Amino acid sequence: MAEIEQTATAPATFNDFLGNSAAVEHLRTSIAHGRLPHSLILSGPSGAGKYTLALMLAMAVECERQPRDLWSNGQSLANFCGVCRNCTRIAQATDLDDAIDKAVAARDDLRETDKKETRVLVQPHPDVLIIPPDPPQLLIKLGQVRTLIQSSNYLPAEAPKKIFIITASSFMKEAANSLLKVLEEPPPTVHIILLSENPGELLPTIRSRCAIVRLGALPVEEIEMLLADRRSDVPAKQRTLIARLAQGAAGKALNFDLTGYISARGDALLLLRQAIAEPDHTALFKMTETYRAGAEGQQKTTQLLRTLSLLLEDLLLLQSGTPELVRNTDIRADLERMSQAVSFQWIEQTSRAIDQVWSGMRRNLLRSLSLDAFAGQLMTSSR
Repeated sequence: MAEIEQTATAPATFNDFLGNSAAVEHLRTSIAHGRLPHSLILSGPSGAGKYTLALMLAMAVECERQPRDLWSNGQSLANFCGVCRNCTRIAQATDLDDAIDKAVAARDDLRETDKKETRVLVQPHPDVLIIPPDPPQLLIKLGQVRTLIQSSNYLPAEAPKKIFIITASSFMKEAANSLLKVLEEPPPTVHIILLSENPGELLPTIRSRCAIVRLGALPVEEIEMLLADRRSDVPAKQRTLIARLAQGAAGKALNFDLTGYISARGDALLLLRQAIAEPDHTALFKMTETYRAGAEGQQKTTQLLRTLSLLLEDLLLLQSGTPELVRNTDIRADLERMSQAVSFQWIEQTSRAIDQVWSGMRRNLLRSLSLDAFAGQLMTSSR
């Protein structure tokens, strides 16, 4: 449910945050001078460290000791001690997936009548509220946003500020409009941080009310060096492949499950090959049969769709004459043959079909029907 972050535990200091030093220093300077925006969007690819950075900002704002570092130009940079009562409580939310699982389990223990009205929220500190997509639909629900609005009207209980972190702001639908007023006129003791892989998916009225800080992708060479330093158990060829597949996200690279990716890629390649060659419906639907109900099926489907998107991007890179940018370097020969067999229009149609499956999953449609419809659409589309 949560993006893979830069490390399994909260970094000791801002200096341990990987990459995007200019953006991080700007935010630290803002906190040190009391100018952190009250409404802030942190954007960047999955695994770039948006959630990790949001927690670090929360600790820097709420830290009881308020330590400061001096930059080379003499500017004061905010930091956090990591050991005071405020810091340690906020750090308990570092493993977001675990915190969500506990919240879901607590909701499951309620009476049936109460479950429907209870939304998943993570509150490691009385003045820090984390709002993830609510399972099983994985959407930011209206009830969650209403809790944020109601809580923002009260003064902080134990810390200088109240901080709200929405971990996947693009997953807001009807709840988005309810957030507009508090984003435009937040109380002076409130900071709202929205995390987004693509701010373009947010309502223009939300973007216009927030400052936006973008976390950019790290160079492949830098990620390879990081892997060589921290994942020396991974062979050099695999490090090169992982560095490309991580799409510039350090956290994704450090936690990359190459075995799981290659397994999903095998299914994705079967889909593409069956669509390009003479379709074998039996083989195709036998494969999609494994992507059924339950959490495991949802995880497999998510991995399949992400892998398909990467393969389509590689086909586009080959067609555009930039093979040096291909990510799946270990199967480049296969991809070159595919790129010669399909048109740009076919790749565009397939990408749109993948977006439709994503949309169906967010609306809690049956994955089996969505995948079967997607497979059928691939087979009937012109190449």
